[in-house]
Amino acid sequence: MVDLMHTFIEDRNRIQPNHANNLGSAHGGNVLRWMDETGAMSAMRFAGKPCVTAHINSVDFERPLEIGDIALIEAYTYDSGRTSVRVRVRAYAEDPLTGEAEVTTESYFVFVAIDTEHQPAPVPELTVSTDEGEALREQALTEE
Repeated sequence: MVDLMHTFIEDRNRIQPNHANNLGSAHGGNVLRWMDETGAMSAMRFAGKPCVTAHINSVDFERPLEIGDIALIEAYTYDSGRTSVRVRVRAYAEDPLTGEAEVTTESYFVFVAIDTEHQPAPVPELTVSTDEGEALREQALTEE
């Protein structure tokens, strides 16, 4: 069994001009790539084996990430099936000077664990052993 908090991953990328569109904000594709990569890290930490993206729920871009912002990506596994791993992923605009962060983008991803033959592989059971983990899981399940 793997605990939810063990799957919590944070990644940061500073928005540079090469990440931006002609409006000076991050291309949605870059943000989505970072979200997918961080979500996969969470899924793999949970499954203990490689995982591939199987499904992405709607992606809500709530506000842009501007050049100079830090893209803070948070992901955690909140549910699982026999071979599937459900991960909540959120992107934040983090001010590099103050650390203040505001949600910019969020979605729910489903990954499938695979074996060495690239076939679906069983995943462990998810446990939740802290109040923080229970709050994160409940939030993901109710807002999905």
